[in-house]
Amino acid sequence: MKQSIIILTGGGPAPGMNTVVGSIAKAFIAQGYRVLGLHGGYSGLFCPNPNYCELDFVMADSIFNRGGSYLMMSRYKPTAEDFEKNFNLKLFEDNNIKLLVTVGGDDTASTANRVAKFLQEKHYPIRNIHVPKTIDNDLPLPMNTPTFGYNSAKAEGTRIATTVYEDARTSGNWFLVAAMGRSAGHLALGIGASCHYPMIIIPEMFNKSTITVDKIIKLSISSIIKRKIMGIPYGGIMISEGVFHELDQDELVATGVKFTYDEHGHPELGKISKAQLFNDIMEIKLKELGMKVKTRPIEIGYDIRCQSPISYDLMYCSQLGFGVYELFSKGETGCMVYVDTQGECRPLYLKDLQDPETGKIPPRKVDIEGDMAQGIYKHLVHYITPADYEAAKKYVSNPEDYDFKKILNW
Repeated sequence: MKQSIIILTGGGPAPGMNTVVGSIAKAFIAQGYRVLGLHGGYSGLFCPNPNYCELDFVMADSIFNRGGSYLMMSRYKPTAEDFEKNFNLKLFEDNNIKLLVTVGGDDTASTANRVAKFLQEKHYPIRNIHVPKTIDNDLPLPMNTPTFGYNSAKAEGTRIATTVYEDARTSGNWFLVAAMGRSAGHLALGIGASCHYPMIIIPEMFNKSTITVDKIIKLSISSIIKRKIMGIPYGGIMISEGVFHELDQDELVATGVKFTYDEHGHPELGKISKAQLFNDIMEIKLKELGMKVKTRPIEIGYDIRCQSPISYDLMYCSQLGFGVYELFSKGETGCMVYVDTQGECRPLYLKDLQDPETGKIPPRKVDIEGDMAQGIYKHLVHYITPADYEAAKKYVSNPEDYDFKKILNW
């Protein structure tokens, strides 16, 4: 029987999933391997009748530049009991599988780490290589290398947010736009800065203060007042969903939202509109202040996950896919494939990236003290400063309460 490899995709989709899978398939098929695709993410490894298919060259060639994921995904998180009782070793033995390739984000990477340890402890002759993806750009890759899918998602988010901003300018309104990013503000910052939004709110901004709904609203109104002073009656506020994720329990309860949670214990933020929630609260505050400002909510999230990858990700994901074969041919296992800006492929070992106490891969945050972020908040974002206090008194009696740096304790 031919030697085989099997590929699964976990978590949520990102542009480039099919590029990675198709490129891996082409590389291994050319070397005489049989390539299997497992549907259902990790759930397929822990059930007696997994749903899988064979990926031939024609299939790989037909999907590599498509959005979405041909292999159906899931957020399934195996339990300790699953590993001990339900791991489907027969799937690997019956198909002579020598390599498991996992494609996913931080949660998928953490589970890949558990799988690698399990295979090693049981002395199963199956190697494991992970391909890191997430539109959130929050996996800790060296040299600030982006995760695949981020640039394509940012490009589509920028297209949407640009259209929204044009509507604001045309109609003299304000739009409150919430962008995906559960643990970090990369996507919101990237989209907001690309569109020159006058206020961008991400969790990393609160490095010297706690995140509260009141501060989020005051930052937003600070931008509105500053633009009024400038004679500009329109604008956009970009908010990362991560600020919602970072609110403490009392703040969450105060919003009135009832959460459900996914298999990894994260609140399912996609089920609620963060933009609508903050917009409703802000409308109440603006009315209290007697400010006649029309605000409208927009959510950027699911509409940027399954778009076709842009050329950057097509090339990058192809390199990652070919990199899987290169690492496998060198005997690597229990690692992530990493391609640097020079195109060099090398392994990143999951055990070296994980938190020693939790075993999880910690998220990469926006470097809020770095030149890029500081430049954006110094030159692009609009907000009240002490120089604006006198002019701001036309709109609020206490302008210092809306001072950007005082709110954040910067």
